[in-house]
Amino acid sequence: MGHDHDHDHTHRANKTRVLWALAITAGFMVAEAVGGVIAGSLALIADAGHMLTDCVSLALAWFAFKIADKKPDLQRSYGYYRFQVLAAFVNGLSLFVIAVWITFEAVERIREPVHVLATPMLIIAALGLVANIVSFWILQSGQGENLNLRGAALHVLGDMLGSVAAIAAAIVIMTTGWTPIDPILSILVALLVLRAAWSIVKKSGHILLEGTPENVDPADLSEKLARQVPGVEDIHHVHIWSLTSEKPVLTMHAVVGEGADNDAVLAALQKALSDDFGIAHATIQLESRRCD
Repeated sequence: MGHDHDHDHTHRANKTRVLWALAITAGFMVAEAVGGVIAGSLALIADAGHMLTDCVSLALAWFAFKIADKKPDLQRSYGYYRFQVLAAFVNGLSLFVIAVWITFEAVERIREPVHVLATPMLIIAALGLVANIVSFWILQSGQGENLNLRGAALHVLGDMLGSVAAIAAAIVIMTTGWTPIDPILSILVALLVLRAAWSIVKKSGHILLEGTPENVDPADLSEKLARQVPGVEDIHHVHIWSLTSEKPVLTMHAVVGEGADNDAVLAALQKALSDDFGIAHATIQLESRRCD
């Protein structure tokens, strides 16, 4: 019961964090877009475009937390937690699209350089960096390994890197007048965004495909339970998957020795799964002999 209470508290806190980050990002996005057009900076325009997608991704992340609040029903017996993973997957894919767009625009700028107003670019990029740092700190202060929150944080991190690139480009342009640095640094940011996007897509895709949680070895789990829990002779048909990165689920069969107290064995197995492996939701079938 305490575990559920802690999870609910973390869930509400994470939802609030996403909402605050959304407000900050949306508020600065308009200023950066206008500043990018005035300064003629692709780095600023690209960053503003990324901020627009951030607003969408943060709104999606918040909506996913909101949907997860819905109680289980006959059609969704596990509830709506998995929607958070779907939101993370979509956010990861959108990062790929953003990176490709930035790269395409950067190549065009390298082929046909444009005049860049370095001073406005530097001021706006610096303010954008402050806004991004605040948003990223809010999201990173979230507890646990929630993929939905991580996906939203990676979008903001991409913006933060974009602001750093824009600041660096502005300084180079102010001191040397070399404008190609603007699109070149934009490509570098795009590559960093791609790397982060792959991590989110890979992990959320693994959960959506009912993959075994990375921190759990089914063979090791079976061996430890059979050895540690009195009355258990064998563990088999172990299936472990996740509703979200924070909510693993398990089903398994346990062979109970003759004369053992089935209720005591079941309680001991549930406790060991929760304490040693962090699996609070488990369905266990007790058997007198190993099934085929």
